[in-house]
Amino acid sequence: MKNLITTLNNIWKIEELRTRILITLGFILIYRLGSFVVLPGVDPTQLSALQQQASSGLLGLLNLFTGGAFAQASIFALGIMPYISASIVIQLLGIAVPYFQKLQREGESGRRKINNITRYLTILITAGQAPGYIANLQAQLPAEAFLLSPTAFWLSSIIILVTGTMFVMWLGEKITDRGIGNGISLIIMIGIIAALPGSLMAEFATALESQGGGLVMFLVEMVALLAVIFVSILLVQGTRRIPVNFAKRVVGNKQYGGVRQYIPLKVNASGVMPIIFAQAIMFIPITLVGFSDSEALQGFAAAFTDFAGFWYNLVFFFMVVIFTYFYTAITVNPKQMADDMKKNGGFIPGIKPGRKTAEFLDDAMSKITLPGSLFLAFVAILPAFAMQFGVNQGFAQFYGGTSLLIMVGVVLDTLQQVESHLLMRHYDGLTSGGGRIKGKSSTGMMG
Repeated sequence: MKNLITTLNNIWKIEELRTRILITLGFILIYRLGSFVVLPGVDPTQLSALQQQASSGLLGLLNLFTGGAFAQASIFALGIMPYISASIVIQLLGIAVPYFQKLQREGESGRRKINNITRYLTILITAGQAPGYIANLQAQLPAEAFLLSPTAFWLSSIIILVTGTMFVMWLGEKITDRGIGNGISLIIMIGIIAALPGSLMAEFATALESQGGGLVMFLVEMVALLAVIFVSILLVQGTRRIPVNFAKRVVGNKQYGGVRQYIPLKVNASGVMPIIFAQAIMFIPITLVGFSDSEALQGFAAAFTDFAGFWYNLVFFFMVVIFTYFYTAITVNPKQMADDMKKNGGFIPGIKPGRKTAEFLDDAMSKITLPGSLFLAFVAILPAFAMQFGVNQGFAQFYGGTSLLIMVGVVLDTLQQVESHLLMRHYDGLTSGGGRIKGKSSTGMMG
């Protein structure tokens, strides 16, 4: 306790860090307040049907990501997910389209151009999703809930929803530039954390009402949750370096032994990004249903919006594996690593520097990524298993899955930045005994 008070006092002493934290809290407060501002023309007392719809299934997860704004018919109802979808598209174009590859090589100027293109694409995606949200709103709420004419309501709501998403994106960028942590990631995390107390209390109330052993099961659930959190921390942090001997065994190279050396490869080099990418894709069926009254389309979408269903979790599992390989491929450059090792006089025993080292690193990374991707995908679908054991969906979402992994990754990344400020000014870090918090810079893509 004394160490915690000392650390907080040290944080407050650093003016720049104090200012950044206060700015971050201020922007987060603006976002949370905006989540309760209902769209003009909607009677806020008539939202019970929408809130019921968004209490379960994939819509419940989408509502979680928006901090409850979806169920409130808020001006921030679409949240930041259109920006995530735009970022995915740009990442894919960076692999396939020469123009985007050229921009990626142009350094800071190219990055600014890519960011501008991402913003414009976010507007287009939000403008496409907004009519689907409004159509769903009109299907769920009674006619007397709408206080404007249909034309005026549609036009104003589309403009406001697009503007709301762009404003949330702007808040995220400002947090990244002037605050602490990655802004976009923090906004997603804050929405998730906002639902945790209510979900926990609902689960506790269910345990109290249960006949025989309800509280014991609740304690078992808490222990299981702590275990999953611990595993998620290990998974998000990954392994900072892989022993050379282990890497050689992985690629089938028998020339290993001797001095124990390491190479900078990780079992999970992509952090939580594969889950965020996959989850953004899994939200697409909801938008499609909003546009169509087709029973076939609604039947197809229903199978892929059942949060606990077999097909949803099967597809989600494989998408996480695929995106893990994809994101590892665009963030880990074996050729660059081999060149850096050669320039610094480093080498892998038994492997020629240059091209052979790059091939070795690429082969090792591909094989090491497989178990990491499978484990990440398994943790991603753990909430479905929790629901099978009787945990309500709101609380089950914190048993692994997108929610928990995002929370763990963002918290570690933010604490790492705070610790860096402390260490730069010769204060002790956030952990005792000289330990260092290992955050995941991979979440920085969303900044």
